[in-house]
Amino acid sequence: MAQAIVGLGNPGPEYRDTRHNVGQRVVDQLARRLHARFARETGHQVAQTEWQGEHLFLIKPICFMNVSGPAVARVSRKLALEPADLVVVFDDLDLPLGKVRTRMKGSAGGHHGVQSVIAALATDAFRRVKVGIGRPAPPGQERDRVVDHVLSPFYPDEREAIESACTLAGDLALKLVEGGV
Repeated sequence: MAQAIVGLGNPGPEYRDTRHNVGQRVVDQLARRLHARFARETGHQVAQTEWQGEHLFLIKPICFMNVSGPAVARVSRKLALEPADLVVVFDDLDLPLGKVRTRMKGSAGGHHGVQSVIAALATDAFRRVKVGIGRPAPPGQERDRVVDHVLSPFYPDEREAIESACTLAGDLALKLVEGGV
C-alpha cells in the first residue's frame, strides 16, 4: 500500500522561500533526507521512495496554493491513492511561528489551499501537518497585510525557528505514514 506526503505552495522561484511555501519546503527536506529525486509531471512534481517498508510518494503540486485541490485529486487518482493515504503539509497563520500541529481530518480553518483540496477530494478525511507562520494582524483585520505576510520571505531572525519547524513537520509526517500521531 502506498502513501503520499503532499507539500502545498506556489509555483516559481519568486515564491520558493515565502511563508506560503512551507509545505513544499518540508517535502523538499524530506526528499533530501530520503534521497528521493523529483520528476516533473503534468501539474505536479513527484518523488518516489520508501519509508519503514512503505512505498511513499512526495508530491509538490505545480499550481497556485488556492487552487491546489484539482492537482492533488488528479495525482491521487493517477497513483491510486485514497484521501486517507495522504498527509498534506501547509502553512498556518493561526499558529505561532515555528509551532507544528497535526490533525487527522477537519475543516480548512480558513486556509484556501486546504479548502480547495477538501472540495476536490469531496472529503476532509485526510491527515494534515500544519506549520505555524504567525499572523501579522488580529484575525479579520487588515486582509492586505495577511496576503503580504504569507507571500513574504522569513526574516533572518526567523530562519532558525522555521528550519527546526520544517524538520519537526517532516518527522511528524513520517510518523503519520507509520500510523502514529
